[in-house]
Amino acid sequence: MQNERTKIIVKPNGQFVIQGPVDLVDIEGNEIEHGPRFTLCGCSKSDNKPFCDGAHKG
Repeated sequence: MQNERTKIIVKPNGQFVIQGPVDLVDIEGNEIEHGPRFTLCGCSKSDNKPFCDGAHKG
């Protein structure tokens, strides 16, 4: 079995695309559900934090 590595892609508008196995938790340690590839907000404008909702485009 090949060891899958997590990839983090930094996009120009501040988003972070996460691809691969990773545990995402809030400040209290509660797991935040996500798919195998997701985008985190880096601009703080998202109404769906910690995920990007495209608000940086506005």
